[in-house]
Amino acid sequence: MANSSTSSTTPKETHEVFISFRGEDTRKKFTSHLNSALRRLDIKTYIDDHNLERGDEISQSLLKAIEDAKLSVIIFSKNFANSKWCLDEVVKILECRKYKGQIILPVFYEVDPFHVRHQLESYGEAFVKHEKRFESTLNVVQKWRDALGEAANHSGWDCSINRTESELVEEIAMDVMQKLNRVYVGDLDNQISKLEKLAHLQLEYYKSINTYANRESHEATVERITELKMKRSVRMLRLTREMLSYMEDSEAFEKLF
Repeated sequence: MANSSTSSTTPKETHEVFISFRGEDTRKKFTSHLNSALRRLDIKTYIDDHNLERGDEISQSLLKAIEDAKLSVIIFSKNFANSKWCLDEVVKILECRKYKGQIILPVFYEVDPFHVRHQLESYGEAFVKHEKRFESTLNVVQKWRDALGEAANHSGWDCSINRTESELVEEIAMDVMQKLNRVYVGDLDNQISKLEKLAHLQLEYYKSINTYANRESHEATVERITELKMKRSVRMLRLTREMLSYMEDSEAFEKLF
């Protein structure tokens, strides 16, 4: 269901994550929330932001978008299997999993994972229609069945677990980041940037009004910037508490985590 980059209207922009979803089920709800959470972590996604009329065949640009992704999130929802387009996406994603090692992360939104794997309930009803429509090419329908079963067997997220949607999308976004072997330091960069501007203003003020209190304020800000830069380095290097256990008795230890 994706054919344009979230970060730009230019489809050629590189992305790491492809999001497959059924627009009428989740576009303005779960999918948009998850996409926003990923973007806050500086993870580029490929997703359709428009209700576009499509032909029966999946487009080459969409196939290329799936191929270029490192990870695909498949949001299985009630009407997902009704869409030939969505089913073709799953087939292509599994091909990329086989030949390119693409990571697959299924998300079960208001559907039972068992129903998806075995095409029951709304998924079973969808395939009854597909078998009637494509009775001359049932091998294609079987390929869709097999793809759904395989994709749904991957370790993923069941949204029926008792938690708020906001908590869930944040957890999934963090899971995606870890699977991409990424480290997020945007929060620290933002703090450092603000404090550096503050330190500059404090220095100018200290030069014009040279008092001990003003100097102390400036030095405290500079010290905090240094602490945050150290914390950023610890996060980037993926240093753990155990790796830095020799520092436990120092005052700086807790400030690094």
